[in-house]
Amino acid sequence: MELTIALVVAAGRGLRLGGILPKQYLSLGGKPLLRYATETLSRHPGIAAVRVVYHPDDHDLYAQATAGLDLLPPVAGGAARQDSVRLGLQSLADLKPTRVLIHDAARPFLDHATIDRIIVALDEAPGAIPALPIRDTVKRGDGTTIAATLDRTNLWRALTPQGFHFNAILDAHQKLAGEDLPDDAAVAERAGLNVKLVVGSEDNFKVTEPADFARAERLVFAALGDIRTGQGLDVHAFGPGDHIWLCGIKVPHDKGLVGHSDADVGLHALTDAILGALGAGDIGMHFPPSDPKWRGAPSHLFLRHAADLVTKANGRIAHVDVTIVCEAPRVGPHRNAMVARIAEILNLDASRVSVKATTTEQLGFTGRSEGMAAQAIATLRLPG
Repeated sequence: MELTIALVVAAGRGLRLGGILPKQYLSLGGKPLLRYATETLSRHPGIAAVRVVYHPDDHDLYAQATAGLDLLPPVAGGAARQDSVRLGLQSLADLKPTRVLIHDAARPFLDHATIDRIIVALDEAPGAIPALPIRDTVKRGDGTTIAATLDRTNLWRALTPQGFHFNAILDAHQKLAGEDLPDDAAVAERAGLNVKLVVGSEDNFKVTEPADFARAERLVFAALGDIRTGQGLDVHAFGPGDHIWLCGIKVPHDKGLVGHSDADVGLHALTDAILGALGAGDIGMHFPPSDPKWRGAPSHLFLRHAADLVTKANGRIAHVDVTIVCEAPRVGPHRNAMVARIAEILNLDASRVSVKATTTEQLGFTGRSEGMAAQAIATLRLPG
């Protein structure tokens, strides 16, 4: 029986995008870049299993990015991409696959039709890659000066995943270790393997520079044309204590907030805002105060649940805005930490999170310091 396994190469450091994380773990439309390709490959009926080749330093980032996906355990890569592929292939040998598809984690928009074409082509040749013909006129440069105009006939742009008969490509990689070849097809070519070209997709581009990431975001959000807004409001009374939980941050105070959970008004209001935008009820429906298991529970669990519902609906959280209403404690000194914590819980860039505060000029229950309130607005993008 034919057994096809996919190998996703994600061991590079990829810092050219300017972030502090390797690019494969950056959030693209609310989802780590790595997750796009691994989801697509793992859900294809012709692929039996998926393994990621990663950098061991990224273990926690990897675990977060692939949570809930049925993948083979990851393996450590090497110093160069070719080393990583070889190590990944060697790790699959005991599974005895017939074919392997090797994909770059930085190409998030892989589609099932491309995978189908590669698998079919492997019935006719030991290798097959998706590619696009070069349409533009090609120039060879000498510094900043044109040295020659090249004939673009029969020139193609190579994409991934690149598919091969497993034993043939494993043998080729082992024999050509350290040769520094540009891709796996080049390894196959050097080993004398016939590699077929199949039609690729323009959307299956590699995210390398900031402009690529911006293009990727445009593609993600173009598919999410149903824009929804939800609002939430929460109130808790002050009681005995020496701190409060506010937007996921422990804030020292001469009082506590009274509630069944940790009484985090900011996260409660935001949870309701997201649920409202989804039309999914309110926080009390999902986490009833009458249920003792939620007594003292940290409110990030509620917010994460709401975010997971957005993901299950194939949507994205575009922006959230929380306003705290109180006389004290002061929110300003903790604002950045609150923004960072909400961004972490929702897997958003901090630029998509707003936290601010106001008073009621000593009017009403908040003005009398009897309690605290928060209101929130969440903007979601769902498939149209």
